[in-house]
Amino acid sequence: MSLQWTFIAGYLYFEIAVVIIMILPIFSPRRWHQFFKSRLFAIFEQHAAWYFYAFLGVLSLFLMDSIREMKKYSHGTESTAMHLSTEMKGHVKLFRAQRNFYITSFAIFLAFVIKRLVNMLIIQSELELQAEKIIKKAEDTVKQAKTTVLESRLQEQESKSYKDLKNVLNVTENLLEQEKLKAIEMEAKATEWRVKYEEIASTLHRNQQNTISESL
Repeated sequence: MSLQWTFIAGYLYFEIAVVIIMILPIFSPRRWHQFFKSRLFAIFEQHAAWYFYAFLGVLSLFLMDSIREMKKYSHGTESTAMHLSTEMKGHVKLFRAQRNFYITSFAIFLAFVIKRLVNMLIIQSELELQAEKIIKKAEDTVKQAKTTVLESRLQEQESKSYKDLKNVLNVTENLLEQEKLKAIEMEAKATEWRVKYEEIASTLHRNQQNTISESL
């Protein structure tokens, strides 16, 4: 295998390792999002699109070269008068061309897969953050609703207790007014009985004086 195809095969193995790491639940989407938003990735992200499409262009050139080699050696093996060694060399070159075609095709395919996985991980992390915000907002709304309901119930209880106290106060005031009226009536009767007692006492005193004067 030549140097360029060795590099492409190594890149393919690297892509397979990256896809496996992204698929396995080793790191959470939030960790991947933090990595994609880090300074290290930001340096690469500035020219990521350019690197991606430039490398895809290089891989496409190698893909077309492998297709050309496949067509070349597939037609070259149709001659029946070819020597056995030459035919074997043609089959080996055809096999290498097919191998290079598969390596380049899978490398291009996995490049798009990795790009898609990165976008999906970022979107999933953002959705999780939005879901947490929505859940937190819902919890705050529920707490606020509970607080409002409790305050309304307390206000109702306070208003009810105020009405009860007002009714009790009105009943007490009525009873007090009745007691005052009874006290006034009793004072009037006491005054009347005192006047009668004074009249009787004065009458008895006059009678005693008259009796004493007659006896003298």
